[in-house]
Amino acid sequence: MVNRKINKGFCNEFNKIRIAKIINNFKWEEPCITGQKGALAIFFSGCNLRCDYCQNYDISRGNVGKEYTVQDFKKLIISNQENNDFIDLITPTHFSTQLEKVFLNFKPKIPIIWNTNSYEKIENIKKVSSFVDIFLADYKYSDEKLGEKFSHCTDYPEIAIKSIKQMCQLKPEIVESGLMKQGVIIRHLVLPGLIDNSINALKDIKKNFPASMISLMSQFTPNGKSELNRIITPLEYKIVVSYLKRLGLNYGYLQDYSSANSNFVPKF
Repeated sequence: MVNRKINKGFCNEFNKIRIAKIINNFKWEEPCITGQKGALAIFFSGCNLRCDYCQNYDISRGNVGKEYTVQDFKKLIISNQENNDFIDLITPTHFSTQLEKVFLNFKPKIPIIWNTNSYEKIENIKKVSSFVDIFLADYKYSDEKLGEKFSHCTDYPEIAIKSIKQMCQLKPEIVESGLMKQGVIIRHLVLPGLIDNSINALKDIKKNFPASMISLMSQFTPNGKSELNRIITPLEYKIVVSYLKRLGLNYGYLQDYSSANSNFVPKF
């Protein structure tokens, strides 16, 4: 166990909140968690996974960002909550303890999104659920070997499924006037050349979360640091969409193929 007061952890961060980028009125998430005003998108520096194809590689691996105290972060939320419909905490897991302090005895006026890779301990999900309204949860791999190869973790499917199950138990879905107030959205990103992974991931989702909202993403954009060095083809995405429909997973979102574009990757 690394003492992050002294040394950086696997996440590449010390124990103080560090933010790489803040975007007001962010409108690149699913419609039900975007609204008219969009979200206050807070991109945290570092990550508890090391996906070599990450589109935010510069902030997950690099030395990018500004430190915030608990009080400064709270002021950031208070000063921006009137101008947005959601608060989007992007890759926040490794700052869970600090964020729990931020939201202790403080409830923002708008829903809080926990935008996560789902590689989280059950205890952490329970802890953050005290202030989180919506879990935006990746389900990346059905094959643990792919998790080890691309994200440096040996047990991704097992951990992610347990984690998402806990999210679903703690936050049953509430949608009002087309906007999610509470709930879980499960995202799966189709990766180039790995259609079998997507098909098997959808089988896992159907088995474990048949009623959950699904977001099937086509936006993979190469970062130049992975062997996954091309966007997916229209045929690859069409095959996965067809299987999604065959399984009856019709509640959720598909993504426009044009989303696979570096213009949609924030500049850090």
